[in-house]
Amino acid sequence: MHPFATYVIQRYFQAIGWEDDNFYTNITRSSNAILDFDVPTGLKFAIAKSPNSLFKTSYSMTALPYLNGSVGYIFTSCGLDIKSSGDVPVKDMIDRFKVYDQPRRPEGKEQEWLGGERVDSRDYLLYGRIYVPTGRLEALYSTRLSSTWQTSIAAISDPRYSLHSLQKARGGSSPSNMLFRLQHSTGKWCSEYTWSAEDQMWGVQCMHNFGKFVTSYDIPGEATKDRSRTKRVDEEDAMEGGLKGRFSAGAEFYFSAKEKSAGVSGGLRFTTLPDATPPSAQVPSSTKDDLPTFTQPPTTITAVFNPIVGHISSAYAARVSRDLSLCSRFDFNVYSYESEWSLGAELWTRRRQTRSSIAPVVPDLSTPSLPLVVTPIEPPGLLTDGVQGVVKARVSTTADVSVMWEGRIRNMLVSLGITSNLSSRAKPIKAVGLELSYFSSG
Repeated sequence: MHPFATYVIQRYFQAIGWEDDNFYTNITRSSNAILDFDVPTGLKFAIAKSPNSLFKTSYSMTALPYLNGSVGYIFTSCGLDIKSSGDVPVKDMIDRFKVYDQPRRPEGKEQEWLGGERVDSRDYLLYGRIYVPTGRLEALYSTRLSSTWQTSIAAISDPRYSLHSLQKARGGSSPSNMLFRLQHSTGKWCSEYTWSAEDQMWGVQCMHNFGKFVTSYDIPGEATKDRSRTKRVDEEDAMEGGLKGRFSAGAEFYFSAKEKSAGVSGGLRFTTLPDATPPSAQVPSSTKDDLPTFTQPPTTITAVFNPIVGHISSAYAARVSRDLSLCSRFDFNVYSYESEWSLGAELWTRRRQTRSSIAPVVPDLSTPSLPLVVTPIEPPGLLTDGVQGVVKARVSTTADVSVMWEGRIRNMLVSLGITSNLSSRAKPIKAVGLELSYFSSG
């Protein structure tokens, strides 16, 4: 389950029109959502409040196995529509399998002029959190520099480490750090530049999305039919055999001046068309569940290679039905010949719809003529989203098995999970956790 701060940050990016789905950092996001979910450990409570559209507060407490907590604050320059835990769509709070929308050039903020001078300002986000009783502090500042550039500064400070400065001189790593990030996106090209202060590490990442976004003006005869409609690649005639989609290729390079070491990796991703996940799918819905009809299963295939450490990872994820997604991943090291095969599943559960098949009616008495005109009345509060939760499970050749359920019970978001090791007879259960979250707005 996403923490409240993560949910707010995602809503902020949506409000300013910034998408980070096609950066190299997130090349394996679809498969990671199924195979690398975090099972809660112990017992944790979290509450949050949005007193207005700009300012948010959050509080969390961990009761087991240790007692600690945190207090966080978020401020944004633009108003955000933050829903309460009883109204927010469950899928917005969970990392899930998605085929992300086709890359497009980000649109900048609309300019505001007054007296011949531009008066609009850059959008920004401020986030801070302090942990008790340790005093650990986390901070984040993010701002939009232009329509295609965005930067952020993240910092971590732990006052306990100042008492062990001698240990740092002996080779220990500092838990305090500051990370600078600069992102550039033009739709087809997405690049990212980072610098870490603690180990003086420089990083460069680049991602190129192949394919063409076809408009109606590119097709003879279509421009006269509807000039406001754009023709998507997935509207073309189906190809014979195989999956129809688009490719993305990326690479990263990083160098640590402190450690005098460097690293490099490359990756390839294939995703099917049409883009499968509403509201990303810009196709009309014709089914009673408000889900578009697809001619091929939404699929994502990725391959990542790190030549320095010799690690190869390939993953295949697909939605095989409306509520079931499956994923498999194979990891192999060319130097040590170690390998691991993982299999995961994501199954969505839905509540029974309470909508009455016959809506109540009232007669229209405004006209004296017969017969009376009967006007149906839609019952208030109809449920448009029947999703109640999701069950995730993964198993690997290392004998680790994890199962987790995430969903909503009344107005509270709940995460319950268990991790076990089938090869250990002494301790087959590694962790069991329960997390409860509640937040309100207004």
